[in-house]
Amino acid sequence: MTSSVDGLVSGLSTTSMINQMMQVEAAGQTKLKTKVEKAETAISSYMSVNTKVKAVKVAADAMGNLAAWRSMKASSTSPTVTATATGGLSGMTGNLKFDVTSVARSQTSILEVADTTAEGALPSKITIQPGKWSPDADNDGVDEFTAVGDPVEVTIPEPRTMAKMTAAVNSATTADGTSLGIRAYTVNTSGNEGVVQFSGMKSGAANGFQITGLEGFGKDGADPKTTSARDAVLTVNPGSTAAYQVSSTTNTFSTLMPGVTISVTKEEEGVVVDAASDSTAIADKIQAMVTAANDALTEIAAQTKYDVDTKKGSPLTGDFTVRQMNQSLLSAISNGLSYTKTLTTDADNDGKKDTVKVDFGSLKQLGITLSKDGSQFEFSASDFNDAYVKDPTKIQEAGMAFGSQLRSLTEGQTNTITRVVTGRKTEIKTLNDQIDNWDVRLATRRQALQRQYSALETSLGNLKNQSSWLSGQLAGLG
Repeated sequence: MTSSVDGLVSGLSTTSMINQMMQVEAAGQTKLKTKVEKAETAISSYMSVNTKVKAVKVAADAMGNLAAWRSMKASSTSPTVTATATGGLSGMTGNLKFDVTSVARSQTSILEVADTTAEGALPSKITIQPGKWSPDADNDGVDEFTAVGDPVEVTIPEPRTMAKMTAAVNSATTADGTSLGIRAYTVNTSGNEGVVQFSGMKSGAANGFQITGLEGFGKDGADPKTTSARDAVLTVNPGSTAAYQVSSTTNTFSTLMPGVTISVTKEEEGVVVDAASDSTAIADKIQAMVTAANDALTEIAAQTKYDVDTKKGSPLTGDFTVRQMNQSLLSAISNGLSYTKTLTTDADNDGKKDTVKVDFGSLKQLGITLSKDGSQFEFSASDFNDAYVKDPTKIQEAGMAFGSQLRSLTEGQTNTITRVVTGRKTEIKTLNDQIDNWDVRLATRRQALQRQYSALETSLGNLKNQSSWLSGQLAGLG
C-alpha cells in the first residue's frame, strides 16, 4: 500500500490535493448513493401507505362478511338466567320460553365421623363403582343409580385413618389408568368431629359413583349420605302440547338457540330469552371501515403532498400509482353502488344460477358519504340504523356487496404496492452493486495518484540534490 505523501520537497499539501481530486472522481458514486437513499425513503413511504390500505381491506372484509350482519344481542327475563349472543353464521333472531326444571350438579357423598384422627376406625378396603344417576322413579325421594363399567377396589393402608383413606381414593385409577374423577378430603366440624367428603370433579348425571364398604363406619354407626349428580334440564314451551326437555351436563346450553348461549343457576319457571339483531354492532363494523379508509387517505395525502411555500415535496410527490389509489377510494363512495346479485333460479337450465344487476345508488342509504371537501369518508350511524330498521334485507345485501367491492379494490392496491416495492428493492440492489464497483475503482485511482505524487517528490528531490552539487562546484571554480 502506498503511503500518503505531503510535499517534503515541493512544499505542496499533496494529501489534500489527492483528496480533492478523489471527491471529483467520486461524483458518480455519490450520485448513486443519493439514488439509493431516495429509493429507500420511497420504500418506507410505500410500506407506510400499504399498512393503512391493508387495514381498509381487513375492515372491508369484516363488513362484507355475513357473520357481521348476523350480530345479535340477547336478553333474559330472569336475573338467574344469562343469555349471551355468540353470533356467527348460524345466529338467528327469535325468542324462547322455558322452565328451568333442574340445574346441573356434581355428586357429593359424606361420612360423618366422631374422630377424624382415629386409627383403625375404617375398613381395610372400600369399593367405588362408577355409574350414572336417573330421576327418582319410585317416588322414594332417592334418585336411581345404574352401574357403568367395572368397580374399583381401594385398599386403605394402616393405620386406616381418614387421611390414609382420602389419599388412597385420590390416587386410585381404573384398570386402564384413568382417574376416578373423585376428590376426597376431611373437614373438621367441631374439635375432632368432622366429615369425610367425596366430591365428583364433573357435574352431570353421567358422572356418578357409589361407595360400598363404609356402611356403619360413621358416627354412631351411620352410613354415608349421598347427593346425586344431576343434569341441568330445561322444559321448553312448558304447559303446551309442543313441550319438550333439553338436558346438559353443565348449566350452560349452547345449541338450544342458534347464536345464543344460555346459562342457568337455579330452578325457575316462565323464563323468556330473546335474541334480536344488533344493528349497533353492525354500525360499528361500518364505522371501523370508514375510520380505516380515512387513515389511508390521510397517509396518502401526507406522503404525496407538495409544500408551495417551501417548494419541497414528500417522498411520493408526483407518484401516479399512489395518487390513483386516493382517487379510487374516494370514487368508491362518489360513484354510488351497483352490484350483481345471484338468484336461486336457473331460467335457461344451463346449470348456473341466474344473476341480476342491482343499482343500489347513493351510499348515503348506508349512512356513508364524503366530507364537504371530498377528501374523507363520513358515516352516520343514525342514518344507517333508520335504513336498516326500514328494510334490513336490502341494507344487509348492499352493505355486504360494498364491503366485498372495497375489499377487492384494496387487495388490488396492496398487491400493486408490493410489486412497486419489490421493483425498488431490485433497483437498490443494482445501485449498491455499482457503488461497490466504484469503491474498487476509487481505491485504485487513489493509489495511482499517491504513486504519481510520490514519484514527483522523488524527482524534485533528485533535481534539488543536483542543483546543490552544481552550485558547490561553481563556487569552487571561483
